[in-house]
Amino acid sequence: MSNHLHLVCQAKEHFRISDIIRDFKKFTSKTILKMIEKEPESRKEWMLYRFRYAGKFDNRIKTYKFCQETNHAILLDNTRLIEQRINYTHENPVRAMIVSRAEDYLYSSARDYAGEKGFVNVQTTL
Repeated sequence: MSNHLHLVCQAKEHFRISDIIRDFKKFTSKTILKMIEKEPESRKEWMLYRFRYAGKFDNRIKTYKFCQETNHAILLDNTRLIEQRINYTHENPVRAMIVSRAEDYLYSSARDYAGEKGFVNVQTTL
């Protein structure tokens, strides 16, 4: 999706999901902001202004606030719940009317589940 991410993941023993999400957000936001600053983009100034404004009232933010503080973590403790969440995630761009079939969305693991190779590195444990 263009403005959010769905992720089904598992932390290895002795690691915490919250730490993984924190590090993922930090790395991703820095990388995307560098790309916005560097690459020609018609909305560049507008986007940077919005990110700067979002961080303006938070003393912990140096320049830009890119990610929300929270996430919507859901415990998936059985195969049925995992499959349900993966299906929900795959159908998200269809519900948003971006594509008519889930596997047509280039940045989704739905492509891999449909037997095509997508841009997402999919590792299943089911």
